[in-house]
Parts: sequence; structure tokens; C-alpha cells
Amino acid sequence: MSLPGFVDNRALCYNAGVMTKAVRVCKALDERYGKKRWDGYEPILDCLVWTVLSQNTSASNCNEAFARLRERFCSWQEVKDAAWQDIADAIRPGGLANLKAPRIKNILEQVKRDTGKLDLDWIADLPAQQARDYLEGFDGVGRKTAACVLMFGLGKPVMPVDTHVHRISKRLGLIGDVAPDAAHDILQRIVPPERIYSCHVNMVVHGREVCGAARPRCEECNLTIECDYFAERFADTTETR
Repeated sequence: MSLPGFVDNRALCYNAGVMTKAVRVCKALDERYGKKRWDGYEPILDCLVWTVLSQNTSASNCNEAFARLRERFCSWQEVKDAAWQDIADAIRPGGLANLKAPRIKNILEQVKRDTGKLDLDWIADLPAQQARDYLEGFDGVGRKTAACVLMFGLGKPVMPVDTHVHRISKRLGLIGDVAPDAAHDILQRIVPPERIYSCHVNMVVHGREVCGAARPRCEECNLTIECDYFAERFADTTETR
């Protein structure tokens, strides 16, 4: 533990080393999958509802649920005024409909109470931290969901940590053995803001295609030189050769 006014040079060296490693990882991912760029604003309330629907389901199921919700109801006002059971019927393809429907209805009711209208675009003018805090005030909206809304909806440099980003970052040794909420804070500090969007998107692709949870295909990975997991996994094999 550092005393007040005392600079821990070991911690500074460690942080600098990890930040440098994070940049190398970002570059390697960009080389493999291409540098991703934010492709533009979308209504924040739409983005928030879509992200709630995306929890614990696939993108295709989420898209179908969102499309059916907008087909069933002509406006967010109609969704807010509907019984949650009717909302659940519309979003059934997305899974966990009986959990997500009340959350969506409560979000819409809270937004209307807070602002007098069903609109969240005003949070674009808030500092990222303040906008994130506001979003996390909704039931069912945690760090990942709030970060996704800010990054995908507004292009803000806020790193969402899903299961793929968390797993890969741990294996690489970027975050240590920490919970997802702590991982958000660490990655936010060590990944340069201009690289956050591409890093997140490419890590998700890498987690789906190469660095799987059960059977990581290390032989196909271009990050092994940076990977603590790879070094430990194949240490015995290397030593016996």
C-alpha cells in the first residue's frame, strides 16, 4: 500500500507495461480483423431497449424481438402504457421475456417521469461518467449494458466488458483475476480511448471464432506472444522439448 505523497514506482512500471501490452493487443486484433470504426448515432432510447433485449441471447434473437416489439406497438408511449404481459408476448423470441418486459416498461416509465418525454438523446451532452451513472439507475442496467449504449449509441470511448472481452483480457494478463465490474475500470484505464471501439468489437469476434471458453484454438491465434494463458498452458510441453 502506498503512503500519501509516496509514488510507488513498481506500480507505475507495471501500469505502463500493461498499457503498452494493451496497445500491442489492439494492433494485433486490428491486423487480423480490420480496424472497426463507430458507424454513427442511433436514438439512445432505442439503443437502450435493444441492449436490454440482447442480454443472455444471440444478436439474431435480439433483432427479431426488437423488430416484433416495434411492429406490435407504434411508439414507445404505447409500449409504456401496455401491460407487461403484452410486451412479453412481443419480445418472446429474445428469451427471458417475462424478466425483460417489466424492465423495459419500468425504464420507459422512469424516463417519462424524469424528463416528461420518452427521449434519452440528451445524455449525449453529459460527461461519460455522468451518463453511465444515469443509465445504471435503471433496473436491469448494469455496467456492461450502460457501456454498450454509450459506445454503440454515441460513440463514446467507454469499454463494455462482455464474457468474451473478460475471458480474453484475463488470459492475456491485462486485468488479472478480477470480476467483470472491476475489469471495466481496468480496461478503461489501459486501452487508449481512440482504440476502445475497435478493441471491443474485435475481442468479441476473437472470442467467438478463436479464443473460446472451453476449447481455445491457440494454434490459430495471433496473440499467443502476448498471452499468459498460452505461456502457462504450453510451458510443460516447451520444457520437455
